[in-house]
Formats: sequence, C-alpha cells, structure tokens
Amino acid sequence: MSLTEQQQAKLAKVQLDAGWKLGLSDFLLSPRMDELKDFLLQEMKQDKVIYPPNALIFNALNTTPLDNVKVVILGQDPYHGPNQAHGLSFSVQKGLALPPSLRNIFHELNTDLGVPVSKHGDLTRWAEQGVLLLNSVLTVEAGQPTSHQKRGWEDFTDHVIDVLNEQREHLVFILWGAYAQRKGQRIDQNKHLVLKAAHPSPLAANRGGFFGCKVFSKSNNYLKQNGIEPIDWQLDA
Repeated sequence: MSLTEQQQAKLAKVQLDAGWKLGLSDFLLSPRMDELKDFLLQEMKQDKVIYPPNALIFNALNTTPLDNVKVVILGQDPYHGPNQAHGLSFSVQKGLALPPSLRNIFHELNTDLGVPVSKHGDLTRWAEQGVLLLNSVLTVEAGQPTSHQKRGWEDFTDHVIDVLNEQREHLVFILWGAYAQRKGQRIDQNKHLVLKAAHPSPLAANRGGFFGCKVFSKSNNYLKQNGIEPIDWQLDA
C-alpha cells in the first residue's frame, strides 16, 4: 500500500507497534477510525473517566507484536473499576484483588497443567511470550460496563483478527463464551487451532463447559506439534 505524506503523518501519530500499524493501516486511516477518535475525545472533554489510561489503550498490541503472536485470548470489555484495566484482556494490575473470572482461569490452569495459582492478576508475562490478550472493545467509561460498545472498536478488533488470520499460521485462538465465539467465526480453522469453551465468569463457568476445558495444555501441544515454543503459563517466579 502506497501512502501519501498526509497518510504517513497521520499514522505517525498512532502510538502502536510498527508491525501492527502497517497491518492495520487501512482501518487506522479510515473514516471509521476518525469517528472512534472523535467519540473518545468528546467523552474526555466531558471530563468522563475512561479506562484504561490513554497510554495503555493499545497495550495488548504493543506488548505482543504481530510477528510474536502465538495464542489469542479474546475478551469483551475492559474492567470498569479504578486502576484495574491496563489494556490486556482478563488482566488486572498487581496489588488488586483477582476478579472472579480470573480466579476461575487460574483454577483451570492449575487443574490442567499444575501451575500454582498466581498471587497477582497481571498477565503481562503471558503477553510478552506471545499471548495476545485482546478485548473486543478497548475502552470503557468508569463504572459503566459496555458503555463503549458499538462505537467502532469492534470493527477495529475484527481487523486485528483478520490480519492474524491472513498473515500468520498455526495460531491458537481461545474463545470463551458466545460473544468471543461469534467473533471467532472469521478464523480459518484449516490454518489455526480454535478452542471454544464457556466463559470463565462464575455464572457461566458454574453452569458447566469451562472447568475441564484444558485450553492451556491443548494450546501448548498444538504449538509444539508445529515447532513453536510453548507458553510458560506460570506468572510467579
């Protein structure tokens, strides 16, 4: 794609990993992205508190560059409580109580691979190894769950999935719950492994279909079968 000087200048302002910026340039330069930015600016002008902080909105993509992705765990919205969201799906910053869904994820990880339950909920170490912790919607208003849905983020993250689907192979997509599974319909299952299970939230998990899903061991087995270094899922040193 040949870019004009104006387009290059516009892309230069986006605080995003270079590989992702190139892969997503069509969307980043589109009117839909302009509308999304305008919406966020208007929210901020009204002194609304937006999570995660501006510098961490693209944290998942910046921590896990396009060429490094091995596994994708798809979430829905950022946490909407103070200091929780930091741009990685299901992850919370150190020092905060574990949200119920994350407690269930750690329980399943312990049952599946014997990994000790982490004392904290910061999943950055997974992201640094190639686990793209991608929410479908990347921002939320404080205390207002789902408040930034249908504003353009879903289109953006559809493009993220399309780029992964087309440009990479032998990736693992972990889709917990109906919402993630609908979004996962874009994935070519002849090129990638798609693992589906119930959502880890207590309501869904306790109805069955999450505990015992063994997505962590299945992911690593698939990576090893394709000559790819598996993920060390342990968070505590």
